Amino acid sequence: MLTAVPATPEAFKVPEVMRALRLSRSKVYDLIRSHELPSFTIGRSRRIPVDAVRAYMRDRMEEAA
Repeated sequence: MLTAVPATPEAFKVPEVMRALRLSRSKVYDLIRSHELPSFTIGRSRRIPVDAVRAYMRDRMEEAA
C-alpha cells in the first residue's frame, strides 16, 4: 500500500532554514552546532525538522516578551 507524500515538508534543508529565518548559512550551522536547532543527516545532506524551526522561533518570541 502506497502512502501519499505530505503536502508540506517534514524537514527543511539548510538553505530553506536560511530563507525562513533570514539568517546566514554560518549562523544556521552555529545554531546546529550549539544544539539550539536540532538536525540530522541523510548521507551528506543536513535536514532540520520543521517542528524544530517552529520551536526555535517560539522560544525566541517567549524570550523577547
